[in-house]
Amino acid sequence: MIALDTRLLAAHAGGDLAALVTLYREAADAATDAQASAFYLTHAHVFALEAGHPTAAQLRQRLIDQGREAPLPAPTPPLR
Repeated sequence: MIALDTRLLAAHAGGDLAALVTLYREAADAATDAQASAFYLTHAHVFALEAGHPTAAQLRQRLIDQGREAPLPAPTPPLR
């Protein structure tokens, strides 16, 4: 995990949002407990939203599946 931490720090220093998404997702997958996994996955999701990354919806779904995010309610039709 030390090498991953080093790459995360470099991506932060360089402002590389795409790398941050990838690295935080990698950290979430490598985490040995649910709390750490959710922490890293949340960061991956936030950076994905900020970057307009194509995996944002998939990352959000993983958070929903882990009980860390609530699904959106069904849209309400407009009143006429």
